[in-house]
Amino acid sequence: MFLKNAWYVAAWDHEVRDGLLPVRLLGENIVLYRRRDGAVAALEDACPHRKLPLSMGRVKGDDVECGYHGLTFDGTGTCTRVPGAERIPHVARVRSYPIHERYGLLWIWMGEAEKADPAEIFQVEHWGDPAWGINRGESMVLDCNYLYMTDNLLDPSHVAWVHQSSFASSACEETPLETTVAPNGVTVWRWMIDSEPAPFYAPFLKFSGNCDRKQHYEVRYPSNAIIKAIFVPANSYREGEPLHEDVFLMDSYNFMTPVDENHTKYYWFQMRNFAPDDAEVSARFAKSVRGAFEEDKLVLEAVHQGMANKQTPNLDLKIDVGPLRFRRRLQQMIEAERAALAPATPVAAE
Repeated sequence: MFLKNAWYVAAWDHEVRDGLLPVRLLGENIVLYRRRDGAVAALEDACPHRKLPLSMGRVKGDDVECGYHGLTFDGTGTCTRVPGAERIPHVARVRSYPIHERYGLLWIWMGEAEKADPAEIFQVEHWGDPAWGINRGESMVLDCNYLYMTDNLLDPSHVAWVHQSSFASSACEETPLETTVAPNGVTVWRWMIDSEPAPFYAPFLKFSGNCDRKQHYEVRYPSNAIIKAIFVPANSYREGEPLHEDVFLMDSYNFMTPVDENHTKYYWFQMRNFAPDDAEVSARFAKSVRGAFEEDKLVLEAVHQGMANKQTPNLDLKIDVGPLRFRRRLQQMIEAERAALAPATPVAAE
């Protein structure tokens, strides 16, 4: 169900302060906390003695003390104290997870620790560029499997019906989709020429009238996405040529962390090529985007229930090419990972 050797978002960085933050990712319970130097540690949220969650304990300096009998563990999961014991049992330890801060998020590696390379964290273009504004999202839990969310983020066509008052325009209904498959993910995209701008974007465009619009929906394995919105004046787009000087660009970054098979934690933020220091614009964007994502939430939770309780087979359409290719390749990656971790079967003696 899940790819373990990958970086997932565990929390916003501001969510981990002085205390202990319990989180659940990929069906595993983890506790996050900060050491005195500000670095974040991530541990299995279970004391090995009686499996009380460590998150029910307390931070003691750079360590975590269990709230049941006082066993204490450092940020590597090593037990540093067993009250009343002459020595610390060698099995008194908990699993620790590689964790890294970037883009205001805490990224955790759920697989083999020696394979964790921060260079593989999703790259955010224009991060720190003073010419680009940013509006940070919040987060939400959706009662659906994470793959329904990756389906949704590889499906520009749903915009015409789910987001009619925000992201949609008439061109969203019929313009054909293109699909590009790369080693790190799948992109579904299309240019819509000489169409009316969508209501959400119209107030922020530098030009009036119709537009040429690109929808770029890209999801990378296992469950991170960038959605690019590009608007230029009508009939100004030329393949291979620079975009019009009045181009509107918005990059929406979306990070889906599976909680378990039936729930997903969703984090997001948007970056734009205008009004970099305008707090009012950021607030308007954040509110509107949150409203649109609430529309997605309503649909995806219903889809999850519908697929779980279906009485007849579901139908796949041409518009599902991107999501299906993504699912197929991700499943191959998961199966290959499991096979590599599986213990070798001993050969029977003749």
